[in-house]
Amino acid sequence: MRREERDDYYAWLWGEVLLIGLLGAGLTLFVAYPSLRNTYSLPQVRLVLDTAVTLAAALVAVLAGVRFSVEGRRLDLLLCGGFATAAAGTLAFSIAPVLDGESLHRTEFWAGVGARLLASLLIAAAPFTRRRVNAPGRALWEMLLAVAILLGLIWGLSQEAGTSLPPVAERVGADQPFQLMGALAVQSLLSLVAMVGWGLRFRAHRNDLDRWLCLAATLALFAELHYVFTPLLSPRYVSQGDFLRLLSYSVLLVGVWRAIRFAEFGRAVAEERARVAREIHDGLAQYLFAVSTHATMLENGTGHAQTLAQLKEAAAAAQQEARFAVLALSSAGGSAPFDSALRRYVDFLTADGQLEVDLELEEGIRLAPDEQIEVFRIVQEGLANARKHAGARRAEVRIGERDGERLVTVVDDGAGFDEAEIAPGQGLKNMRARAASIGGGLRVQSVPGRGTALVVVLRA
Repeated sequence: MRREERDDYYAWLWGEVLLIGLLGAGLTLFVAYPSLRNTYSLPQVRLVLDTAVTLAAALVAVLAGVRFSVEGRRLDLLLCGGFATAAAGTLAFSIAPVLDGESLHRTEFWAGVGARLLASLLIAAAPFTRRRVNAPGRALWEMLLAVAILLGLIWGLSQEAGTSLPPVAERVGADQPFQLMGALAVQSLLSLVAMVGWGLRFRAHRNDLDRWLCLAATLALFAELHYVFTPLLSPRYVSQGDFLRLLSYSVLLVGVWRAIRFAEFGRAVAEERARVAREIHDGLAQYLFAVSTHATMLENGTGHAQTLAQLKEAAAAAQQEARFAVLALSSAGGSAPFDSALRRYVDFLTADGQLEVDLELEEGIRLAPDEQIEVFRIVQEGLANARKHAGARRAEVRIGERDGERLVTVVDDGAGFDEAEIAPGQGLKNMRARAASIGGGLRVQSVPGRGTALVVVLRA
């Protein structure tokens, strides 16, 4: 384990210990002083809390399903199924029956308890799975179908049990049926298993999502313990456990959303690496090949003076290509403001005098973070094409606003081309893809012998 990883793990571990200590102290206080264990008859607030939990669970299920469809991990499939069960069970058995103002019946209440147990079981099993699924789309639909069938079975069993199920206490101080206390104890145990499982996964893999899932499981554990020790657990009442449960789902939303964002960042990094690899292959590799060829010619004694001059020229070009690549990566990586990074790149590009670039950034123009890096790459690609392929001596770059639209234009005086006769190259395709990725569009105007103009219209 590297030092940074070890420090990160121990920081999380001590934070988790501190959270457990605080929540445990609060629970002990409520148990030791029964007068503090207040429950409030607030049916409307209870409905709002159940609705918020349903929406949060549904969002987590959707995000976990998206992650599963991309990575195919069985862990995400169980998470999707567990939170889909929680969302559907709360909606069907806790929210829908009371929308018309009626109270929750015994059968619906016990069906809701069964649905929560099933959801907790799926979530607790998730951290202990290791395999991937070959057909994630099919597996996802099968999981959702299985959830629907199991919820139907839970509802059917609750109806068959009917009046044999004990009623839930409706007054403060009344004893709860042992079946309910047992169900809550099992759910607390499942939350404990989930907390330990996600903690062990984070220790082994250092996955950020595991850390958030462990935190959410910790909050869920103490929410269930509050339910166990609260003397009144009627569907019409609100207690401390309800707020901890809502907080647990809020933490889950943050963690899963961060995981999705990290996945998008990883994909962007992979795409950028592929682009750099193409540029090295098309530029630097060719110059290095030329260096190797000229060195071989020198070794064979061919045209010593002329070959030496060509070797020095190829080596200088290779060095410049390498500097271009390093500068592009460091400038567009967020380490410098956009305008200064672009000016720095243009200054370096024009240092050898082969291309003159007039750069103008309109004062007050604003670009979003995702627009900045893509605009930088488009300008970089356009100027590279003007320099390498079009043989341009002068180019103009304008970033500003016209007629209510934000525009990026790159105009050069190079050789140009006939759009009807020449198919667009990979560079032009890359620029179109980059413009589309930020909700913009790319127009190209070129005339043989009269240069090329690129115009990017950014999103409104």
